[in-house]
Amino acid sequence: MHEGPVVVGWLLVALCGSTGLYCLYRAATGPGRGARRPAGVEGAMGLGMAVMAVPGAGAAAPGQAYVVFFGVLAGCSALLRARPAHRAHHVVEALAMVYMGLAMLGPAGHGAGGVPVLTGVLLAYFALYALRTGALVVPVLSAPVAVGAGPVACGGAEPAERSPEVAAGCRLALSLGMLVMLVSM
Repeated sequence: MHEGPVVVGWLLVALCGSTGLYCLYRAATGPGRGARRPAGVEGAMGLGMAVMAVPGAGAAAPGQAYVVFFGVLAGCSALLRARPAHRAHHVVEALAMVYMGLAMLGPAGHGAGGVPVLTGVLLAYFALYALRTGALVVPVLSAPVAVGAGPVACGGAEPAERSPEVAAGCRLALSLGMLVMLVSM
């Protein structure tokens, strides 16, 4: 899918793939089903995005495969037991990937770049989502930290890998990946 420089494509593969693998790790080791299922969807999304971002992926796998995979993922996202806004974001993300898969199918009346207005709306959505989520990644310290003090776990008492900032960081990485993929359409 990625039509830009090859190095950018491979960096996108690394970002989305590593994020996807980490989200799958969170899904396997998470504290409860309520947190594991969204992490599993994020993991599948990240790995699917990584495969789609491989330079030359359009020639290796047809766009129909991406449309089916991300269409199923959109359906799974709609059934998540997550906050409505979180669930809606997963659905939008998966449907955006379906849209990119359809754009890979070639000039079906809209050209290989998709519908410019829809692409612009998706770019605006993911840019705003990345800005909003980026603010969640920065931990807010309630007490000043003394110079020379040891590391502080994000979110206070819970381990860093279970903190909400880490989950937000995963969503931020995937949103930035979506921006790059949409811009390169």
